[in-house]
Amino acid sequence: MKIDILAIGAHPDDIELGCGATIAKEISLGKKIGVLDLTRGELGTRGSAEIRDLEAKKAADVLNLSFRINLGLADGFFENNEENQLKIIEIIREYQPDIVLINPKYDRHIDHGKASKLCSDACFLSGLRKIETKFNNKNQEHWRPKNVYRYIQWQNIEPDFVVDVTGYINKKKEAVMAYSSQFYDANSKEPNSPITSKNFLDSIEYRAQDLGRIINVEHAEGFNSDRYIAVKNLSELI
Repeated sequence: MKIDILAIGAHPDDIELGCGATIAKEISLGKKIGVLDLTRGELGTRGSAEIRDLEAKKAADVLNLSFRINLGLADGFFENNEENQLKIIEIIREYQPDIVLINPKYDRHIDHGKASKLCSDACFLSGLRKIETKFNNKNQEHWRPKNVYRYIQWQNIEPDFVVDVTGYINKKKEAVMAYSSQFYDANSKEPNSPITSKNFLDSIEYRAQDLGRIINVEHAEGFNSDRYIAVKNLSELI
């Protein structure tokens, strides 16, 4: 199955927090989108890997993803090495996405930056003919995505471009709150972390509102690109 967009995150919930509204909008426009989670988030302060597995499936259903795959790499300790690059290359070649969305280059959580470089490298290597891979015992053809974009997470990184996601912020929040073990709950007896505060939960909307304010729409999500963003003509800009 060929898809249009592959979104990759170091942990389940990275995608929903970083670009959930953009994904919801693209799917509403008929795009096929799959998600690849690198780890099960087993080192998270709250919950467990098993709980996160169930929450990730619930979030996938909310967004109506074409598929969701978890590589089961070690949360906090995975490396950018040949073994892990090949695992990601196999997924890229199997589903042949035109666009890949990945973690930011740097962030509060060390896994986000590591995942960004790992996935960026894998996207490039996936286009090299002499790297041989198999998926379900079938030889794969080389495939390089046309574009790789980094979504924004904890840090207020200045975006290279923003996507108008007006009308999709509630779908994003619904997908985020599928991970009910991870975020603000006034009745929770589990330890607190930076992402369990009400302010963090509220920031999902107010950060999108602020980006939207800048481009004169209700809500927006920002992205970064390693190459120039090209448009066919000036009338495509809003």
